[in-house]
Amino acid sequence: MIPVGRVLAQTFTNLHSFTALSHSTNNDGTEPYAGLILSSNTLYGTAYYGGSSGRGILFAVNTNGTGFTNLHSFTATIGNAGYNASGTNSDGANPHSELIMLCNTLYGTAENGGSSGNGTVFAVNTNGTGFTNLHSFTAWNINSLGNPTNSDGISPRTELIISGTTLYGTAQYGGNSASGTIFKLNTNGTGFATLHSFTATPQTSWINSDGVGPNGLILSSNILYGTAVLGGSSGNGTVFAVNTNGTGFMTLHSFTACKTNSVGVYTNSDGVQPKAGLILSGNTLYGTASSGGSFGFGTVFAVNTNGTGFTNLYNFSSVNDGSYPYAGLIISDNTLYGTAGSVFAVNTDGTGFRVLHGFTGGSDGVDPNDVILSGNILYGTASGGGSSGNGTVFSISLPPPQLTIIYTGTNVILTWPTYAPGITLQSTTNFVSQAVWSANSPAPSIVNGQNAVTNAISSMQMFYRLSQ
Repeated sequence: MIPVGRVLAQTFTNLHSFTALSHSTNNDGTEPYAGLILSSNTLYGTAYYGGSSGRGILFAVNTNGTGFTNLHSFTATIGNAGYNASGTNSDGANPHSELIMLCNTLYGTAENGGSSGNGTVFAVNTNGTGFTNLHSFTAWNINSLGNPTNSDGISPRTELIISGTTLYGTAQYGGNSASGTIFKLNTNGTGFATLHSFTATPQTSWINSDGVGPNGLILSSNILYGTAVLGGSSGNGTVFAVNTNGTGFMTLHSFTACKTNSVGVYTNSDGVQPKAGLILSGNTLYGTASSGGSFGFGTVFAVNTNGTGFTNLYNFSSVNDGSYPYAGLIISDNTLYGTAGSVFAVNTDGTGFRVLHGFTGGSDGVDPNDVILSGNILYGTASGGGSSGNGTVFSISLPPPQLTIIYTGTNVILTWPTYAPGITLQSTTNFVSQAVWSANSPAPSIVNGQNAVTNAISSMQMFYRLSQ
């Protein structure tokens, strides 16, 4: 039994280094705090600062690193209005989240700016034309606890989701109790509605029933799922669900109280402060907590959509594996990908953790954000590092999966990683140029986080390969 092919190491490529600032402005932006989206061979993203007014940009760049284009520079702000005293303008300022796309239109949020300085929801064509401010979040008032409240929310920092012609999103602050909101509006800017205002907390504990500071959402059927960075029964954040009409809010998980270990790090069993949204596979939600866990450096977790079965899949230790995962996850087959100062992969059952790239803080970048996967290539941004220290756009080419063959008794067991989708195990009786390769039977099963096939040994010589 002979495995065919060879294994190549993953290849890191710096596709773009954001340029240096001159009096806070430049052509391409700085500090991309969000991940990317991909359409055809074009990546689209946001940079929080820089551009013609220093208030951030929307950009496009080809997957090979060529053709970087500044699609929109957010305009200068006036005065010191808004929760962050960023001032007001017509379009928004400081985009903090990734974009979404419908047809040839990009939708996103800006954390600051707009008519009250509290952020905007916007749309723009993929060629940079037709920028439209769909909603400016309203001015705030100080409540009796000294917190800023309003009707719709303040500082939308996370990505939108879309269903039909309806956009859903969250605002970190504001709402009836200054703890943030979940909102919706139509893609033409009409029909804005606040679906949920998170409840008040004591100022010293952040404890409430539902959470404080909601992050990104996902949608399944008519239910929105998300996380809140604070709040819940211990003040360390929540996982929640709510119907798209705002009814039926449910706290699925409250992250538990933490204690200080011998080196002054806060630890617990499940994690502390989830700062990113969730992904969904079947009836299981997957996410990250930015700190806490066994070593205090964050966790990867899973929980069922009904709130049962919470599982801590991985505890970051900061020793070669990364720390403080504040970005979200993606999933391919049975593999989760994410970032924690590194780009990592881990199987959905918590096994097989591996670092795909550890950032140096030099030419490759530092502080990576969400990644996306296309074929065997991961694309992402780092908010710092690169040639000017202002961030990078990067790609990581994953190696072809290696086929391993183990002889045991009267069988051979063939295994290969699950991270490469669309892979088929094939076999043939001869290894010549005219050989006929056929799909092997039976189909693989998942064993210890690997694809596995058990074949009986016959008297005939067999060759195996992986094909895509």
